Amino acid sequence: MDALERVADQVELVSTFRSFDADGDLARQEALRQQGEALASRMAAQWRAAPHARPDLWFTYHVYYKAPDWLGPAVSAALDIPYVIAEASYAQKRASGPWAVGHEAAAHAISEARLIISPSRDDVAGLQELVAQDRLVHLPPFLDVAPYRAAATQRKSARARLAKAHGLDSAVPWIAVAAMMRPGDKAASYRALAAALKSLAELPWNLLVAGDGSARGEVQAALEAAAPGRARLLGTVAAREVAEIFAASDLYAWPAMNEAYGMALLEAQACGLPVVSVARRGVPDVVIHGRTGLLAENDITEPLRELLTDAKRRASLGREAAAFVASERSLDTAARRLKKLLSAL
Repeated sequence: MDALERVADQVELVSTFRSFDADGDLARQEALRQQGEALASRMAAQWRAAPHARPDLWFTYHVYYKAPDWLGPAVSAALDIPYVIAEASYAQKRASGPWAVGHEAAAHAISEARLIISPSRDDVAGLQELVAQDRLVHLPPFLDVAPYRAAATQRKSARARLAKAHGLDSAVPWIAVAAMMRPGDKAASYRALAAALKSLAELPWNLLVAGDGSARGEVQAALEAAAPGRARLLGTVAAREVAEIFAASDLYAWPAMNEAYGMALLEAQACGLPVVSVARRGVPDVVIHGRTGLLAENDITEPLRELLTDAKRRASLGREAAAFVASERSLDTAARRLKKLLSAL
């Protein structure tokens, strides 16, 4: 919305209706469908009755089988306005499963979209089953660099404060992580991180982890077993504090198991941190191997070792990471691209 506000005269969040179904409950999906269709009908009628307030374009973020869009296609068709989706995914294997209703609705919405903006190239192959190539556009993840740039200027004071608060050695490299602690892919990523760190226990380093969740006990046990006393779990912290943690650290490491792309990877780079991750899914759109960080095929142990033992390499990649985000993944850069895309509609 920040980017869109730099493009349009007015951007309005017109509904907080939530279609998400986590459990594959067909009855719930059907109830959400009925609610969504009724709401879409009321919204379209209100705008038809007040044409001066009618929007010029409908923009929906993140459409997939667990969270279909029951509003946008119907309202857009009723008002004859363009319908746009940012971040959509489609997989035919969901057609006959417990999310069949949501899958069908998501497929319909994707098919109706005049434009689909995809932050990850990984989603494009599935989307091509439903829409023509000229309606698919890759727009990599982006962010407002200002708070991260500001945090980077306060590196020394932030590092001293964190060292004192958590008993950290400022003379050794600090590895930063920011991720929720929940079962599934996040917990798997933490386990992979712990395995890599265990192989590097002979090297000097400390680990700072921002995040919390129901799998905290499992995460804490894995990290402690990997290298006793080396990890500091900071719990849930505000965005400003996350930026300070990144700025105070020396590198960011995250195995990114089955993640679409990982915004924290971009945030860390904005603070001038090189990133160690994996060359899977959308991560290569966020981290440029050999330029802003190092990407492994699966195991991050060796690239992590390389950066832990080479301060000059860390600094060089970190400078390039900050420059990359500022020039190619900034809010202003994305807004210029969005303006061109949406103006064409």
